[in-house]
Amino acid sequence: MVIVKFGMRATKAIAAAAAFAAFILAAAPASAQVKAEAGDPDFLSFGVGGFDVIASDNGSAAFQLEYASDKRFWIFHPIAGVMVNSELGGDAYAGVAVDLFFGNRIVVTPSFAPGYYWRGSSKNLGSPIEFRSAIAAAYRFDDRSRLGLEFYHLSNAGIDVHNPGTEVLLLKYSVPFGKVW
Repeated sequence: MVIVKFGMRATKAIAAAAAFAAFILAAAPASAQVKAEAGDPDFLSFGVGGFDVIASDNGSAAFQLEYASDKRFWIFHPIAGVMVNSELGGDAYAGVAVDLFFGNRIVVTPSFAPGYYWRGSSKNLGSPIEFRSAIAAAYRFDDRSRLGLEFYHLSNAGIDVHNPGTEVLLLKYSVPFGKVW
Protein backbone atom coordinates (compact mmCIF):
# COMPACT_ATOMS: atom_id res chain seq x y z
CA MET A 1 0.00 0.00 0.00
CA VAL A 2 1.35 3.40 -1.02
CA ILE A 3 0.47 6.36 1.17
CA VAL A 4 0.91 9.84 -0.23
CA LYS A 5 1.19 12.59 2.35
CA PHE A 6 0.25 16.06 1.15
CA GLY A 7 1.62 19.18 2.80
CA MET A 8 -0.77 21.85 4.11
CA ARG A 9 -0.19 24.12 1.09
CA ALA A 10 -0.84 21.28 -1.37
CA THR A 11 -3.93 20.15 0.54
CA LYS A 12 -5.36 23.69 0.43
CA ALA A 13 -4.56 24.00 -3.27
CA ILE A 14 -6.22 20.66 -4.08
CA ALA A 15 -9.28 21.58 -2.00
CA ALA A 16 -9.53 24.98 -3.70
CA ALA A 17 -9.24 23.42 -7.17
CA ALA A 18 -11.90 20.82 -6.34
CA ALA A 19 -14.25 23.48 -4.93
CA PHE A 20 -13.72 25.65 -8.02
CA ALA A 21 -14.42 22.74 -10.38
CA ALA A 22 -17.58 21.84 -8.43
CA PHE A 23 -18.74 25.48 -8.58
CA ILE A 24 -18.15 25.69 -12.35
CA LEU A 25 -20.04 22.45 -12.98
CA ALA A 26 -22.91 23.44 -10.69
CA ALA A 27 -23.16 26.99 -12.03
CA ALA A 28 -23.03 25.99 -15.69
CA PRO A 29 -26.37 26.32 -17.44
CA ALA A 30 -28.05 23.11 -18.54
CA SER A 31 -27.47 24.12 -22.16
CA ALA A 32 -23.72 24.00 -21.54
CA GLN A 33 -23.83 20.30 -20.80
CA VAL A 34 -26.21 19.53 -23.69
CA LYS A 35 -23.94 21.27 -26.18
CA ALA A 36 -20.91 19.48 -24.73
CA GLU A 37 -22.66 16.16 -25.33
CA ALA A 38 -23.42 17.17 -28.93
CA GLY A 39 -19.66 17.32 -29.28
CA ASP A 40 -17.02 19.35 -30.93
CA PRO A 41 -14.35 17.81 -33.14
CA ASP A 42 -10.86 16.83 -32.07
CA PHE A 43 -8.67 19.90 -31.57
CA LEU A 44 -5.00 20.65 -32.03
CA SER A 45 -4.05 23.68 -29.92
CA PHE A 46 -1.03 25.95 -30.07
CA GLY A 47 -0.13 28.17 -27.13
CA VAL A 48 2.46 30.85 -26.45
CA GLY A 49 2.98 32.80 -23.26
CA GLY A 50 4.91 32.84 -20.01
CA PHE A 51 6.27 30.22 -17.60
CA ASP A 52 6.54 31.05 -13.88
CA VAL A 53 4.45 34.20 -14.32
CA ILE A 54 3.49 34.87 -10.67
CA ALA A 55 5.94 36.03 -7.98
CA SER A 56 8.99 35.34 -10.07
CA ASP A 57 11.89 37.47 -11.21
CA ASN A 58 13.11 34.83 -13.63
CA GLY A 59 10.12 33.75 -15.71
CA SER A 60 10.59 32.54 -19.24
CA ALA A 61 8.64 32.10 -22.47
CA ALA A 62 6.39 29.06 -22.78
CA PHE A 63 5.20 27.19 -25.88
CA GLN A 64 2.51 24.52 -25.84
CA LEU A 65 1.10 21.93 -28.23
CA GLU A 66 -2.02 20.05 -27.11
CA TYR A 67 -4.42 17.49 -28.56
CA ALA A 68 -8.00 17.32 -27.28
CA SER A 69 -10.07 14.30 -28.30
CA ASP A 70 -13.72 14.46 -29.31
CA LYS A 71 -14.42 11.25 -27.35
CA ARG A 72 -16.51 11.84 -24.24
CA PHE A 73 -16.63 10.03 -20.93
CA TRP A 74 -19.74 11.56 -19.36
CA ILE A 75 -18.87 15.26 -19.89
CA PHE A 76 -15.08 14.83 -19.81
CA HIS A 77 -12.77 14.39 -22.79
CA PRO A 78 -9.11 13.34 -22.87
CA ILE A 79 -6.28 15.79 -23.49
CA ALA A 80 -2.56 15.28 -24.01
CA GLY A 81 0.16 17.78 -24.65
CA VAL A 82 3.59 19.17 -24.11
CA MET A 83 4.79 22.55 -22.88
CA VAL A 84 8.39 23.66 -23.35
CA ASN A 85 9.84 26.85 -21.93
CA SER A 86 12.67 28.97 -23.30
CA GLU A 87 15.05 27.53 -20.68
CA LEU A 88 14.54 24.02 -22.15
CA GLY A 89 12.37 22.84 -19.27
CA GLY A 90 8.97 21.40 -19.94
CA ASP A 91 6.05 19.20 -19.09
CA ALA A 92 4.45 16.32 -20.99
CA TYR A 93 0.97 15.56 -19.69
CA ALA A 94 -2.26 13.63 -20.26
CA GLY A 95 -5.55 14.11 -18.45
CA VAL A 96 -9.16 15.21 -18.76
CA ALA A 97 -11.04 18.42 -19.55
CA VAL A 98 -14.64 19.56 -19.80
CA ASP A 99 -15.95 22.19 -22.21
CA LEU A 100 -18.60 24.47 -20.72
CA PHE A 101 -20.42 26.59 -23.29
CA PHE A 102 -21.89 29.96 -22.37
CA GLY A 103 -23.99 30.85 -25.38
CA ASN A 104 -22.63 29.87 -28.79
CA ARG A 105 -19.34 31.72 -28.54
CA ILE A 106 -17.76 31.50 -25.07
CA VAL A 107 -16.16 28.23 -23.96
CA VAL A 108 -14.68 27.77 -20.48
CA THR A 109 -12.55 24.65 -20.09
CA PRO A 110 -11.28 23.46 -16.71
CA SER A 111 -8.82 20.55 -16.92
CA PHE A 112 -6.58 18.35 -14.80
CA ALA A 113 -3.58 16.32 -15.95
CA PRO A 114 -0.68 14.53 -14.28
CA GLY A 115 2.56 14.79 -16.18
CA TYR A 116 6.31 14.41 -16.39
CA TYR A 117 8.37 17.57 -15.79
CA TRP A 118 11.97 18.09 -16.86
CA ARG A 119 13.82 21.08 -15.50
CA GLY A 120 16.30 22.07 -18.18
CA SER A 121 17.83 25.25 -16.75
CA SER A 122 14.48 26.56 -15.49
CA LYS A 123 12.73 26.36 -12.12
CA ASN A 124 13.26 23.35 -9.84
CA LEU A 125 9.75 22.05 -9.07
CA GLY A 126 11.04 19.31 -6.76
CA SER A 127 9.83 16.23 -8.61
CA PRO A 128 9.50 14.96 -12.17
CA ILE A 129 5.89 14.02 -11.34
CA GLU A 130 3.76 17.16 -11.53
CA PHE A 131 0.04 17.88 -11.64
CA ARG A 132 -1.46 20.47 -13.97
CA SER A 133 -4.68 22.24 -12.91
CA ALA A 134 -5.90 24.58 -15.65
CA ILE A 135 -8.71 26.89 -16.65
CA ALA A 136 -9.14 28.27 -20.16
CA ALA A 137 -11.63 30.76 -21.58
CA ALA A 138 -11.98 31.07 -25.33
CA TYR A 139 -14.03 32.66 -28.08
CA ARG A 140 -15.47 30.08 -30.49
CA PHE A 141 -15.55 31.03 -34.18
CA ASP A 142 -18.06 29.79 -36.78
CA ASP A 143 -15.61 27.14 -38.00
CA ARG A 144 -15.35 25.93 -34.34
CA SER A 145 -11.76 27.11 -33.97
CA ARG A 146 -11.11 28.88 -30.66
CA LEU A 147 -8.92 31.73 -29.44
CA GLY A 148 -8.47 32.41 -25.76
CA LEU A 149 -6.35 32.43 -22.64
CA GLU A 150 -5.28 29.48 -20.52
CA PHE A 151 -3.90 29.72 -17.01
CA TYR A 152 -2.57 26.76 -15.07
CA HIS A 153 -0.75 25.80 -11.93
CA LEU A 154 1.92 23.11 -12.05
CA SER A 155 2.79 21.42 -8.75
CA ASN A 156 3.92 18.08 -7.34
CA ALA A 157 1.10 18.30 -4.74
CA GLY A 158 3.51 17.71 -1.87
CA ILE A 159 4.86 14.33 -2.98
CA ASP A 160 8.30 15.88 -2.62
CA VAL A 161 9.57 18.03 0.25
CA HIS A 162 10.46 20.78 -2.25
CA ASN A 163 7.20 21.94 -3.86
CA PRO A 164 7.34 25.57 -5.03
CA GLY A 165 4.91 25.10 -7.92
CA THR A 166 4.63 27.49 -10.83
CA GLU A 167 2.03 29.17 -12.97
CA VAL A 168 1.79 29.37 -16.75
CA LEU A 169 -0.28 31.83 -18.78
CA LEU A 170 -0.82 31.22 -22.49
CA LEU A 171 -2.57 32.72 -25.47
CA LYS A 172 -4.09 29.61 -27.03
CA TYR A 173 -5.45 28.92 -30.53
CA SER A 174 -7.35 25.67 -31.10
CA VAL A 175 -8.01 24.34 -34.59
CA PRO A 176 -10.40 21.48 -35.40
CA PHE A 177 -8.01 18.59 -35.98
CA GLY A 178 -9.40 17.70 -39.42
CA LYS A 179 -8.57 21.19 -40.69
CA VAL A 180 -4.90 20.81 -39.76
CA TRP A 181 -4.32 17.91 -42.12
